[in-house]
Amino acid sequence: MKKVLVLGATGGMGREIVSELTDRGIEVIAFARKKERLIQIYESNRLVKIRCGDMLNIQDVLEAAKGTDVIIHSVNVPYEQWQEKLFIIMKHAIKAAQENNAKLAIVDNIDAYGKGNREKLQEDLPKQPHTKKGKIRLELENVVKSSKVSYLIAHFPDFYGPHAENALLNYYLHSVVGKKRPMFVGNPNVMREYIYTPDGAKAMVNLVLSEAAYGQNWNIPAAEVITGNQIFQIVESLTNKNGKPVIVNKMMIRMIGLFNKTMREAVEMLYLMEEPIVLDGTKYEREIGTLPKTPYEAGIRETLAALRKTEKNN
Repeated sequence: MKKVLVLGATGGMGREIVSELTDRGIEVIAFARKKERLIQIYESNRLVKIRCGDMLNIQDVLEAAKGTDVIIHSVNVPYEQWQEKLFIIMKHAIKAAQENNAKLAIVDNIDAYGKGNREKLQEDLPKQPHTKKGKIRLELENVVKSSKVSYLIAHFPDFYGPHAENALLNYYLHSVVGKKRPMFVGNPNVMREYIYTPDGAKAMVNLVLSEAAYGQNWNIPAAEVITGNQIFQIVESLTNKNGKPVIVNKMMIRMIGLFNKTMREAVEMLYLMEEPIVLDGTKYEREIGTLPKTPYEAGIRETLAALRKTEKNN
């Protein structure tokens, strides 16, 4: 592999994927909308070439993809823009792969699975989404599979990590280092999983580098499941201050949704906070290797340190 295009290179997962690729000596084209942000992150990395562009502009994407072997699609948009933009973005990523005879690797979530069955979900479970967003994700998957490109799709649980700015767990952790009362979204008694973005990036790059991984879906679970209350205890031990937050429940999100489009669209996904999906990584470990699994205490420590640094610089 000579050159990889990472779409969404300034996002929480895209940024970690670029870092993981270049740590392995692989040349990367980092693509995102904001040139200043790209320069800020990557100007000192000699293996990264930055390309500023818009995923909705096919020429921008095609120009960035020239000469690449693999295209990694880690772009996401706010919930309220999914129907309008995600299909265009996916079609442009597919077109760029076709034009360059490149492989396409997609960072995906768990929405298309629908409700869990209280067991760890394997890749061969039929997807039966019951939400609008889950159905969109399944449609996008079908678009990829019907395109004839060489693809792989990796399903991840909720993210957290040093640069996962829009992740729900980061929302809580950021409020811990800020001056306001900490806030946590969801039921703190429910066992859920959150994947540390550097772990997710390592697993993703391992898949990208494996010829056998293409033409398949892959589940990438977190280190383990954890409750919100356990997270609060970890935060207290790391910060020496009360980590117990205000609990943001479904009713509160519905109220916020009256004035905020993203929160209004998030309501239908709140079932994941009461009936969480937990992914089974058996296939990955059997066919690719050991999954990276950073313990929550270490991951939260690193995330808090990064958030403190961001808070200090702002």
